[in-house]
Amino acid sequence: MTAIDRTVIDDATVQQYRTDGCIIIRGLFTPDEVEAVRRGIETNLAEPGPLFGVASQPDDPGRFVEDFCNWQRIPEFEDIAFNSKAADAAGLLMGSSVVRLFHDHTLVKEPGTRQVTPWHQDQPYYNVDGFDNTSMWMPVDPIAPESTLEFLAGSHTGGWLIPRTFRTEQAKWFPEGTLAEMPPIESDRAAYDIRGWAMEPGDVVYFHMLTAHHAYGVPGANRRRAFSLRFLGDDATHAPRPWRTSPQFEGLEDELPAGAPMEHPLFPVLRTA
Repeated sequence: MTAIDRTVIDDATVQQYRTDGCIIIRGLFTPDEVEAVRRGIETNLAEPGPLFGVASQPDDPGRFVEDFCNWQRIPEFEDIAFNSKAADAAGLLMGSSVVRLFHDHTLVKEPGTRQVTPWHQDQPYYNVDGFDNTSMWMPVDPIAPESTLEFLAGSHTGGWLIPRTFRTEQAKWFPEGTLAEMPPIESDRAAYDIRGWAMEPGDVVYFHMLTAHHAYGVPGANRRRAFSLRFLGDDATHAPRPWRTSPQFEGLEDELPAGAPMEHPLFPVLRTA
C-alpha cells in the first residue's frame, strides 16, 4: 500500500466518491507542482494551441478561455500527468487496473468574468463510452465559494441528460424530448444536494464524467486559473459521435474502430495496477 492510500484516499473517501460522483482532496499537490502548472497555464495563454477558444460573450467585462490537449507540447502539463499523484488517485477512485490519460484542459476566467458555465455532464460531449472514468480539476489561484465548481451529488448514476449548447441552450445533438432534461437546479437550489468547496492551490476535486456540475463567473479582482486532467479506466472504449466532440480528435475514427479500447498514442497509459 502506498502513502497515498493510507493518508489521502482511504476506503471511506473512495466510497464517498463512488456514491456522490465527486470528492475534494486537500493538498494533493505540492507548492512546486502548483507553481509548475501555473507556469504551464501562462505558457498556454501566451502560445494557444489549435483547440483554444473563448467561451465568454464579447461584451463580458472579463474573459473566459479554454484550451485542450497540450500535454505533448507543454512540459509542465506532461509532468503533472505522468509524475504526480494525480493518476494514482484517479486509479483508486475509479477502481481501475489501468489509468489512461484522455486529455488535459486549461480553463481561465479573468477578473470580472460574468460568463456562467451552465449545469451539464461532460461525457455526452466526449468520444468515449464506459463508466470507469474521472476528471481532476485543480486551481492555481485561491477559489472562493461563489466561483468554485459545484456538483449535483449522485447524478452520475442516472444516465445521460440531454446535452445543450452552453450559450444558446440548443439541443443540437438529440431531438427535444429524447433524453431527460437537466433538473432546474438554480430555480430551487435548496431542493438539491449540491456540493462545492472553497479551494486553495494544491487542493483538487475529482468528479465522474456524468456528474452534473457548473460554475458561476468570477466577480471582483481575482483570476480563476484552473487545470484539468481527464482519466479513463478499464472499460473505456472509443465512441465516435455524429456531432463534434469537445475536444475533437480529427481522424481518430480512421485509426480506432468504434467500441475498441482507447489504445492509441494520444491516450497513454499512466499507471497499471
